[in-house]
Amino acid sequence: MNLHQFRFVQEAARRNLNLTEVAKALHTSQPGVSKAIIELEEELGIDIFTRHGKRLKRITEPGQHVLRSIEVILREVGNLKRIGEQYSAEDSGTLSIATTHTQARYVLPVPVAKLRATYPKVNISLHQGAPAQVAQMVLDEVAEIGIATESLSDYPDLVTLPCYEWEHVLVIPKTHPLAAKSRITLEDLAAEPIITYHPSFTGRTRIDKAFAAKHLTPRIALEAIDSDVIKTYVRLGMGVGIVAEMAVRDSTDDDLVVRPGAQLFGKNTARIAFKRSAYLRNFVYDFATLLSDRLDRNLILKALEGHANDYDL
Repeated sequence: MNLHQFRFVQEAARRNLNLTEVAKALHTSQPGVSKAIIELEEELGIDIFTRHGKRLKRITEPGQHVLRSIEVILREVGNLKRIGEQYSAEDSGTLSIATTHTQARYVLPVPVAKLRATYPKVNISLHQGAPAQVAQMVLDEVAEIGIATESLSDYPDLVTLPCYEWEHVLVIPKTHPLAAKSRITLEDLAAEPIITYHPSFTGRTRIDKAFAAKHLTPRIALEAIDSDVIKTYVRLGMGVGIVAEMAVRDSTDDDLVVRPGAQLFGKNTARIAFKRSAYLRNFVYDFATLLSDRLDRNLILKALEGHANDYDL
C-alpha cells in the first residue's frame, strides 16, 4: 500500500465517488485511479466501495473505518512536511488563510502587515469565501487558519477559538428621517427597506433572529457580501444599511450617519479555526496572537490536543 492509493480513496469519498472528478483533481487518469483502489482493496482483503459495473456506488462499513485511518495517516504526512519546513526554514514559507470578505478587507490588513514585518520571507495567501467554504478549506488543508463569524464551530474536525466580539451598525443617509432619531427600534427598521449581508455572511443570522423574536418581517431590498457595496446603495437612497462595525470604523463617509446596533442585534463573535491535530509552524502561532491578544501559543496547543474550552471575551 502507498500514499497514492490513500489519496485516491480519500478524494473518491470527497467527490461523491466520481472517479473522473478524482482523476482531474489529482492530475492522473481514471483507469489509474480505479486500478490503485482495487489493488488496495485486494491487499487489505476487503471492499472499500460497493460497485455497479465499474462505477462506485457507496462506501462499505469496513471502508468507513479505512477512510478514518487514511485521514489520520495523510494528516500526519502533512504534519511531517510542516515539521520539515519549520526546522529547515524557520522564518520562511507560506501562510494560507481562509476567511470572509469582511475579515480580509477590514480586520486582517494590520495583523498581516505586522507578520510580514516580523517574517519578511513569509508569503501570505488569502482565500476568500463564505463561512462554510472557509471551514472546508481548512479541513481540506488548503488553508492553515480559518477566520469567520458564522459556521466554524459546526465542524467537529476543526478546533475553533473565539477571537473577538463585534457588533452591527446602522448606516443611514443624513437626510433620512431615522438619522434624526436618538433611539432607533426594530419596529422602525421593519418599516424601511433594508440593505444588508447575504444570509450566510457576516452575522446575518443574528439580524434575522432579532426580527423574528419580535415577530417582525424585515423588508430586505438588497443583499450583498461587500460592506462597501451596501454603503453605495444606501447612498442611492434604496434603504437603511446594516453592516459590520469594522466597515465604518475608519470611515470618512460624511454623507452617512452611523448608529450602533448591539442593542438591537446583540454581539457577534469572530472565531479562528485550525484543523484538529494539525502541526502549526511558529509564524502561525504568532499571527494568531497578532489577530487577538486573547490568543497565545499555549492556549492554541491545548485546544489542538483536545482541551478546547471557550473563554470569556
